[in-house]
Amino acid sequence: MTLKVIGAGFGRTGTLSLKVALEQLGFNKCHHMIEVFRDKQQQQFWHDAAFGKAMNWDDVFKGFSASVDFPSCAYYAQLMAHFPDAKVVLSLRDPDSWFASASNTIFNSMDNAPDQNSLQSQMTRKLILENTFGGKHRDAEHAKSVFNAHNEAVQRIVPKNRLLVFEAKMGWAPLCQFLGVAVPEADYPRTNSTDEFKAMFPANTA
Repeated sequence: MTLKVIGAGFGRTGTLSLKVALEQLGFNKCHHMIEVFRDKQQQQFWHDAAFGKAMNWDDVFKGFSASVDFPSCAYYAQLMAHFPDAKVVLSLRDPDSWFASASNTIFNSMDNAPDQNSLQSQMTRKLILENTFGGKHRDAEHAKSVFNAHNEAVQRIVPKNRLLVFEAKMGWAPLCQFLGVAVPEADYPRTNSTDEFKAMFPANTA
């Protein structure tokens, strides 16, 4: 199995809904941070990546045909080169809305993780808080500037014929057209709201 869809959007841009949507469309399984939480081997893979080790992307994504969310979105350019036939979906969200959601969920979760020395915590702090946001993830204007710069870079780097710029509110039509699949009869999935995130990780989001 090889990656057919690479999600380039940051977490909290509807990535879990996009994961569910892609799996409904037959791109199964879709990699997401949830898989890293569940799998010690995945934690080691991404810990290695975050700390600069060379990666065997075929091993990392064995059994997956799509990826979204952190940590993989930080490596979209490398993944594009390694999987040259894969298409790229850039999930977007209003920057103010994104920052409010990220602050109340993933940033809180990382700042308040009960075991800061676990592979998972070391990886997320290194990759997201340090490498991506330079340790200033709580500075709203800085974080939003990083978010915007990433989205602009994706649109500049990815060839137009390989890229879909997508917001969850657009629903199935543009996603299905881009991927060449039929539109399902079911509504586009909506999941992992801020409240749902806090319910999944209650100890980390105080």
